[in-house]
Amino acid sequence: MFEEKLKGRTIALIGGAGFIGHNLALALKRHGADPHVIDGLQVNNLGAFTNSGEDPNKTLYVNFIFERMRLLREVGIPMHVLDARDYHALSRCLSDIKADCFVQLAAIAHANRSNKDPYSTFDHSFRTLENALDTARDQNVHFVYFSSSMVYGNFEGEAAVEERHCEPMGIYGALKYGGEKLVIAHNQVFNTPYTIVRPSALYGERCVSRRVGQAFIENALRGMRLTVNGDGNDALDFTYIEDLVQGLLRSIALPEARNQTFNLTYGSARTLNQMIDLMRQAFPNIEVVHNPRDGLMPERGTLSVDKAKRLIGYEPQYPLEKGFPRYIEWYKQMAAEHPGYFA
Repeated sequence: MFEEKLKGRTIALIGGAGFIGHNLALALKRHGADPHVIDGLQVNNLGAFTNSGEDPNKTLYVNFIFERMRLLREVGIPMHVLDARDYHALSRCLSDIKADCFVQLAAIAHANRSNKDPYSTFDHSFRTLENALDTARDQNVHFVYFSSSMVYGNFEGEAAVEERHCEPMGIYGALKYGGEKLVIAHNQVFNTPYTIVRPSALYGERCVSRRVGQAFIENALRGMRLTVNGDGNDALDFTYIEDLVQGLLRSIALPEARNQTFNLTYGSARTLNQMIDLMRQAFPNIEVVHNPRDGLMPERGTLSVDKAKRLIGYEPQYPLEKGFPRYIEWYKQMAAEHPGYFA
């Protein structure tokens, strides 16, 4: 069992207080590993929402973030608060932790925000990556890099396989693809073992990125309309956080994941209209309006997960029809307990 190979491992999660990071840290701890969270708590985190002006989600998202920290604290996961752009602070912290695996999560987590602020995106994506890679080179660790399905650009109909030609669009996809090349180059030059993962359209509890499904649910709870960019026929490989974490645990634990690139998604796309149908089951009276499609968002679809299934035994469990109603129910329960969040 792959879980046995996680026991006693020390894992450093750079950007680990985020949506993916805290879920991964909790799962690692459950399986007997010793995860350490490194995070500046600024990007898409506490600093972003305590400093923002009239963001209607400010109270809601700050509470999500406090809940993440509570969960980490309750199981004794150490949190090192530092800016990963600071080379000396990061390298000193990683040297003290003595991890055998670094998971690089630090980045601007949203394509739209990246296009609006390219400098910040570079600063928090490429600079933090190079700092972490340089320390990994000295410590001979396994380096897990978070890329994105955005590296593929337009999918052109067929399911995207890892070996296909990548033609990213926009700042976010270009920097993610550049990061992949940098990770592979460090392997070529310094023999640093790596695993690159490409998730897509993630959703799940305590996310603050306000991706499409999250925006739908929050708007419905506030009695607002749902806004769709395009005609709703755009298809995405929506992936519930539990499936991604399972794939990550296998990628960290198993030697078969070394020096490989994996799509880690559910492996079957659903359209926005299908997501709206699930919304209507939970909120029968919602109103939907359509805006023009964003030309910088590539036309995506299904990512093939055959390689991850074959090499590391990845088994996604949550199609949108199963995961999204669970997510809606979590939100409804929270709205019942804290109606002020959605006032």
